[in-house]
Amino acid sequence: MVRTLQPGQCCEVWTASVTGESSLVFRTEDMLLEAPNWTLDGRALILNGDGSLWRLDLAAGALTEVPLTGVPALNNDHVLDPDGSGIFLSGDDGHIYRAPLAGGQATRITDDDGSLHFLHGVSPDGGRLAYVDIAAGDFARPGRLRTIASAGGPPENVEVGQGHCDGPEYSADGIWLYLNTESFTTAPGHAQLARVRPDGSQFERLLDSGTVDWFPHLSPDGRLASYLRFPAGTRGHPADLPVEVVLVSTNDWATPLHTWPVFGGQGTLNVSSWSPDSRLFAYVAYPLDAGRGA
Repeated sequence: MVRTLQPGQCCEVWTASVTGESSLVFRTEDMLLEAPNWTLDGRALILNGDGSLWRLDLAAGALTEVPLTGVPALNNDHVLDPDGSGIFLSGDDGHIYRAPLAGGQATRITDDDGSLHFLHGVSPDGGRLAYVDIAAGDFARPGRLRTIASAGGPPENVEVGQGHCDGPEYSADGIWLYLNTESFTTAPGHAQLARVRPDGSQFERLLDSGTVDWFPHLSPDGRLASYLRFPAGTRGHPADLPVEVVLVSTNDWATPLHTWPVFGGQGTLNVSSWSPDSRLFAYVAYPLDAGRGA
């Protein structure tokens, strides 16, 4: 389903520095943008909005549509191919696609296997994708962690317990998948951060918190991570509530280095938004006071 702004709501794209500063780089009352990816040249962010893909030139502050064919309306699960020439996308039909980042014809990767497929990670060599599988399209069932060759083929299960999981993303060396999971608790919706080897071994919790923690994203150099912190008791990753974007060292997940309060949630930080030099990352806010100006 394509998301839209509420009456009186605006969309703000921000960048955050690892030293704690933040900068508003784009603001619109016309379209709800989500889930920024940073291009490998450091010049632009790639976001989805109105079911399409958009490029935000950071120097000019200009937003232009990436012209794609052969894809349905897009959701907020998209990651760049490590070679910088392409992008992997999730469509609202529940399938995963690859398309040229400059625009063009998309190619479907996943088969009609009865499941919905929600992309989140690509291996450093571009050869494999990590995604969440919703069996029979039934969201009452826990999401399953799976990987698949980026050229398509049979998927492989990665066992991470019985609870719902989401946001699987490869580390820069490809030896870990980072994710959020409800497998450590019986409290409904209490997602916590974890990691696992791609073969399903060494499944381990990274953080034991009272909040609901989603979408861990490691910096390209592996030293830092961002994630999204929802209030205790939250179920899923809903939109339009007070959340916090959190920055931590990967040596100490329990001690935030910086936090940024945001009105948002869904769309704010669904996919990795790190700059290639590991100095900045991007996120999106959706304040309801659109008349205040920038």
